[in-house]
Amino acid sequence: MATTTCTRFTDEYQLFEELGKGAFSVVRRCMKISTGQEYAAKIINTKKLSARDHQKLEREARICRLLKHANIVRLHDSISEEGFHYLVFDLVTGGELFEDIVAREYYSEADASHCIQQILESVNHCHLNGIVHRDLKPENLLLASKLKGAAVKLADFGLAIEVQGDQQAWFGFAGTPGYLSPEVLRKEPYGKPVDMWACGVILYILLVGYPPFWDEDQHRLYQQIKAGAYDFPSPEWDTVTPEAKDLINKMLTINPAKRITAAEALKHPWICQRSTVASMMHRQETVECLKKFNARRKLKVNTPPHTSTPYKQTHHTQMIDTKWQALRSVALYIICKYIYTFQCLYYASGGNNYPGMVSNLTKAH
Repeated sequence: MATTTCTRFTDEYQLFEELGKGAFSVVRRCMKISTGQEYAAKIINTKKLSARDHQKLEREARICRLLKHANIVRLHDSISEEGFHYLVFDLVTGGELFEDIVAREYYSEADASHCIQQILESVNHCHLNGIVHRDLKPENLLLASKLKGAAVKLADFGLAIEVQGDQQAWFGFAGTPGYLSPEVLRKEPYGKPVDMWACGVILYILLVGYPPFWDEDQHRLYQQIKAGAYDFPSPEWDTVTPEAKDLINKMLTINPAKRITAAEALKHPWICQRSTVASMMHRQETVECLKKFNARRKLKVNTPPHTSTPYKQTHHTQMIDTKWQALRSVALYIICKYIYTFQCLYYASGGNNYPGMVSNLTKAH
C-alpha cells in the first residue's frame, strides 16, 4: 500500500518532462531510481493551499491509496516535503479514450459496450470501497498505452468522496455541467447513483458522438437534465440496438433510488452478452460526430446542437448563421465605404492609381 513518507522525493525519483498542469499542481514523468520504473508524479505546491485544500489533498491521497484495480490509475507512492506533496501514479501513455476512438479504422456498438464495461468495472470497484468519483467525464477516461486493446483507466479523484454503504447526503455541488445528475442540480442528498448517471451520459456519447443534454445556456441545460429530457432521434439511433437504449434508460433514470447500479449494469445483456447482442456494424457517423465533440471539448467552446445533436443544422443554428451573415455583410459594407472614401481623397490629391481594392473585396464576398 502507498503510504505517505517523509523522505526526499529526489532521493528516490528522477524527474523528467511536464505532462500536465493544474492551478496548484504540475504532473511530470518520473523514474524510480532503484528500479528504473517510470511513473507520473503529481506535484502539489502546498504553500498555496488553504486549510480546506489541504484536507482535500489528504482525502484524494487516502482514496487513491485504497483503490487497486486494473481499470483505475493506481497510486504507488505519496511523499510529503516542506512546501510540496508528491503523488506518484501509474504512467498512462495511451491518451484519452475518446481521442483513441476517432483514430480507429473500425468502431462498432460492440466496441462501445467493451469501453463502458471497463468504465463500469472501475466504478463498481469504487462503490464497493465506499468511494463516489463525482467527476466521470471523457477527460478522466484514459488508456494504459497506445497498444491496441489497452485497458481503459479511470483517473482524477480530486472530487471523489467517501461514503458509508448507500449513504445519501448533501456533499456539496461538484462535477462537470453536462454530466451532473438531477439530484445534484436540485441540491438534494446524493451518493453512488450520481456516477451511474454520468455513465449514462458517457454511454450515450460513445454510441452517437454527441451528448444527450445540451444547451448554450447553462440554466436551460440544467432544466433539461432535471427533467431527464433526452431522446433517441433518427437516423443515427435507428441502427442502435434496443438493448443499448435500454441500458441508457436505466442509467438516466431521474429517481436515483430506481437508477441501475454498477453491479447491475455489468450483468445487463448488452454488456455480458456483447457478442450476440451488440451490433458489429461500423459506426462512421459516430466517429465523425465524436471528432467534432472532442474538438469542442478541447477548445471549451459549446457550439449549438440540434435538439440533442451538435452536428446537424436546425432552425436554431440557421438563425444564428443568418445573424452572423447579416453582421458580416454590414461590417463589409462599412469597410468598403471607408475604403471608397479614402480612394476618392487619394485621387483628388493627385496620387497614383489606387489598386481596385473595393471591387476585389466585393467580388470575394
